[in-house]
Amino acid sequence: MFPIRDDNPHFLIPYVTYGIIALNIVAWVFAQGLGTEPALSKSVCLLGLTPGELLNTLPAGTRFQVGPNTYCVLTGSSSLHTLVTSMFMHGGWMHIIGNMWFLWIFGNNVEDSMGHVRFALFYVLCGLAAAAGQILSNPDAAVPMVGASGAIGGVMGAYIVLYPRVHVHMLVFLGFFVTTFAVPAVFMLGYWFLLQLIGGVGSIGAQGGGTAFWAHVGGFAAGAVLVWIFKNPDLLNRHPYHGWNQQKSPTQNWRRIR
Repeated sequence: MFPIRDDNPHFLIPYVTYGIIALNIVAWVFAQGLGTEPALSKSVCLLGLTPGELLNTLPAGTRFQVGPNTYCVLTGSSSLHTLVTSMFMHGGWMHIIGNMWFLWIFGNNVEDSMGHVRFALFYVLCGLAAAAGQILSNPDAAVPMVGASGAIGGVMGAYIVLYPRVHVHMLVFLGFFVTTFAVPAVFMLGYWFLLQLIGGVGSIGAQGGGTAFWAHVGGFAAGAVLVWIFKNPDLLNRHPYHGWNQQKSPTQNWRRIR
């Protein structure tokens, strides 16, 4: 299942959402060489978040293979900057496309509920919470973590709190048969969060690379909590479909309301 749109109008032009997408694309092009080697592996080593290096739980010189004939070598130096830079790095084309698509679907309405400055700060804090979740799950990990999905998980956590009954249209592949259907956001996003929890539990004790499930869990949980602090009631009350106590939202393709 893959979300293709939601039935939720937005009132502000989502400059921050556009800006975050643009920064990720710029990083993908110039820092990661559009996923080509050796730029991709080098960017993951230098700008990805490695828990064992950040916490100094691994000795300098520890190596981990990240690409064909390419190894990350821990230097033992400070890597605090990777808490932020890792949010803008990705591991492949499908990784960045999927993340940016989810941000495109859900980011504008969350930004609409907070305003631009609050949303920018909210996004960064969710990304940091996601990093903390992954670090706590394995503080000795030598595998670099990259991707915007933890911060975007925070956006989805905020969305499920703000607009639980808004319909999200899903593209579903059933073998050779492709169809679409709409479900309330609480079902779609709740299902996504449940998958991350199951994946996180299954990854406990695992070695090597893979999906940073606990980053997704940490980001989602942080977003669901922080939204109560960052939402602007005056902006949110313009939305006809926020909260639980509104009428069922129609399934139509809303455009931005001027």
